[in-house]
Amino acid sequence: MSEIIKTEAVVLNKMNYGDSSNIATLFTEELGKLSVIVKGGRSPKSKYGKVVDPLNYLQVVLYRKESREVQLLSGADMIFHFPAIKSDLAKLSYAYAVIELIKSLVVEHETNKKLFKGIVKILERINSGDENPQISFGRFFFFFLKEIGYEIQIDTCAICGKKILTEPVYYHRDKGFICSSCKNSAVDIVDFNMELLRYLNCLKNNESANNFGHQTLQKSIIFMENHLKYHIPDFKEISSLKLFNLR
Repeated sequence: MSEIIKTEAVVLNKMNYGDSSNIATLFTEELGKLSVIVKGGRSPKSKYGKVVDPLNYLQVVLYRKESREVQLLSGADMIFHFPAIKSDLAKLSYAYAVIELIKSLVVEHETNKKLFKGIVKILERINSGDENPQISFGRFFFFFLKEIGYEIQIDTCAICGKKILTEPVYYHRDKGFICSSCKNSAVDIVDFNMELLRYLNCLKNNESANNFGHQTLQKSIIFMENHLKYHIPDFKEISSLKLFNLR
């Protein structure tokens, strides 16, 4: 049995299918991540072919059938297409990094309205140009880790629970951050850069981070990537950043 679903969506990717159609991956507010067929999407006469493009924020209508892996798109209206992102290479690379994380690591058909709103919000933020897009991406990355179940706990020592922001801290890949009083309670710990920890706190608390240098911003992304690699061995890196030479 089919049902008609109307929902907001962000387009993650699109590829050719058959002689004239497209298959697109969407992250939707109501149904999570799913694939849709855009029949005749490559035809110059198609109503939706150019609307359903990566990064576009849409209102879509789907004919949904649970037994079908690829759903049928029957309507699509543009809400916003983020023009400033698409005209700026740095903004574009970090926006693509956002949708790459969703495409690669989010389970299909798992609804997460908070994550959906977070995607839209960060794309709007990158598009606005109010801050360095690398910082905006860092904010999303930190938030994303929490939403998929791999939150980085940075406020307190993983062993004693003491606040650790204002003193030397150490890091253990499995346990997390450890204060100086507990450093002898764990093996294989490393010193952690306090500047980087302060920056991560700014990301977590949505505070201004404009005073941090490029090296700290870059280290934060590498740190979060390594965190993911440890917990998800199949994850290698965010290829969008490498593709655009921003690694």
